[in-house]
Amino acid sequence: MPAETGTPPRLRTHLTDASGGLGYHLRAMRYRRTLWQPFITELTRWLEQWRPPSRQLVLIGPSAGYTMPEDFLSRFERVSVLEPDPLARWLLKRRFTRQQLEFGNLDCLASPDGPDWLARRYATACLLFCNVLGQAPAISQHAGWAETLRHALRHHHWASWHDVLSATSPPLPQSNDPTATAEGVGQLASRFWRWPTKVLDHDSLGLVGHQDGFLLWQLTPRQWQLVEWGTHQP
Repeated sequence: MPAETGTPPRLRTHLTDASGGLGYHLRAMRYRRTLWQPFITELTRWLEQWRPPSRQLVLIGPSAGYTMPEDFLSRFERVSVLEPDPLARWLLKRRFTRQQLEFGNLDCLASPDGPDWLARRYATACLLFCNVLGQAPAISQHAGWAETLRHALRHHHWASWHDVLSATSPPLPQSNDPTATAEGVGQLASRFWRWPTKVLDHDSLGLVGHQDGFLLWQLTPRQWQLVEWGTHQP
């Protein structure tokens, strides 16, 4: 754990990002009610089945919550949000008007000690990573960061949906089984795409430690993400 006198890493406000920001808001406006609907329907089922005992929820990187149902947040007495995009924070408050949202400034994804700070600052809360771990800079920049994350959160109830693979080519027909698991990236890629399709590995397979399933998310007419859903119970 970081020392009590240490300085926690702070979120840096930004409106542009390779996987979020303004570009993501524009895609949501255009495709949320069409291309995204199959993914949103299945994610809603996953979230309904996740029943952590804590009354406080921390959302990490939810953007404007485009894929989350409002009923899910209403199950919690307190909802804290760690989100660097100021437009997303404003839209969250407008979309989830029945919920009092608390916005924090902890950056738990950019540095090696981020997960420890997250675990200590929200010691009794359950944690939900909202399609953000597949883009977390620390995964590629700091060796062993994923294990550090799992160790730091071992006493928490937490869950994540995150990108595992992405491609600009259509997946194979009938490949979208939300309950199937995989032993490795190669096996997973061959299940969804025909070789030699170029597939990007986000280095996040099995990141939570327990696979609950995979689901395709067609972000745009020419962009597909393979998303993993995982949960942890202490």
